[in-house]
Amino acid sequence: MSNQAKKDQTQELIKETAKNLFFVKGKFDATTQEIADEAGVNRTLINYYFRSRDKLIQIIFDEAQRVEQEKSKIIQNSDLPFKEKISKFIESSLSTSLQYPYLETYIVSQINKGTCHQREIEEDILNDMYKDIEKEMELGNIEKMAPVQFILNMVALLVFPSAIRPLFMENLLINDEEYDKIISERKEIIINMLFKN
Repeated sequence: MSNQAKKDQTQELIKETAKNLFFVKGKFDATTQEIADEAGVNRTLINYYFRSRDKLIQIIFDEAQRVEQEKSKIIQNSDLPFKEKISKFIESSLSTSLQYPYLETYIVSQINKGTCHQREIEEDILNDMYKDIEKEMELGNIEKMAPVQFILNMVALLVFPSAIRPLFMENLLINDEEYDKIISERKEIIINMLFKN
């Protein structure tokens, strides 16, 4: 293996380790030393490749945002009927929640700290979505409400179970495997709560 390939591999290992600590284990305040220990590398390599913990966090946040944007593109760029678009978005979101249970919580925590922010949806796309929601309401497929309430309901049904995962697991005596099964079964439940038929 060439020196450059080895450097790239080490850099990717550090990044993946940080993502695992932040998004899978929910350890948002992991130190540079903890990331290095988990990756099995010297802490100075993190500064060598990323200049600082903050720079590494920004790279991780940007990748998290890309994951979220990919999910949003399902709604934005699809010509499928509205319910099918929402169904695919929910499926993608649940899949991401299984892979990275703390992703959304991490993004919100970084936005709340003021360290990272990036808008996911442009205003014209959001307005088009509101129009689609209103049309579905007029057709009787969705309960009448402000379109933003539909979006809040959908996001709450998707994100809340992951955001409170440790609390539910502890209080309901559920292990990780059981909780993953619960999350994976939510698609039809969410669809049935959002749509009348």
